[in-house]
Amino acid sequence: MDNNDILIRLRYALDIKDQDMVKIFELGGVDLTKEEVQKVLTKSEDSYDEYDDEDFEDEEHIKCTNSMLESFLNGLITFERGPQETKPGQPDKPDRSIKNYSSVNNVMLKKVKIALKLKNEDVIDILDAAGVTITKGELSAILRKEGHKNYKECGDKYARNFLKGLTIKYRG
Repeated sequence: MDNNDILIRLRYALDIKDQDMVKIFELGGVDLTKEEVQKVLTKSEDSYDEYDDEDFEDEEHIKCTNSMLESFLNGLITFERGPQETKPGQPDKPDRSIKNYSSVNNVMLKKVKIALKLKNEDVIDILDAAGVTITKGELSAILRKEGHKNYKECGDKYARNFLKGLTIKYRG
């Protein structure tokens, strides 16, 4: 599953309109027009062959990079929960959580959980609605910071079914 696919599925699951997508990207620090957002929300024929973080663009498609996806997820948190006041000594912009393609699913799961104010039990229920059983311990390992001794990589199976479960929950 590539970043464009994650955005497409997330947009569908949460029923986000194009104008809201532009606003969410803007809140995350990426300025895109409505037309550019629509190009990001298309799949390319080689979407599973290309695994680099370069900007890939053509007339019909814009590749969503890791930093672009993370900016969208940060914008989604701000869009859903409102802006957070910075505390003294806290940096204005947080460090990037997505270090490589193996951490994309973990970060997506974490940030969507934060944006929608979901508890661990809610995430377990969402995955259960999609037909996947996960224990609290496994979920805790997936939600840990990369580099932690109990960190577990979130595979495409969990990410895809989490987005499918969100669709079931929010769209019926």
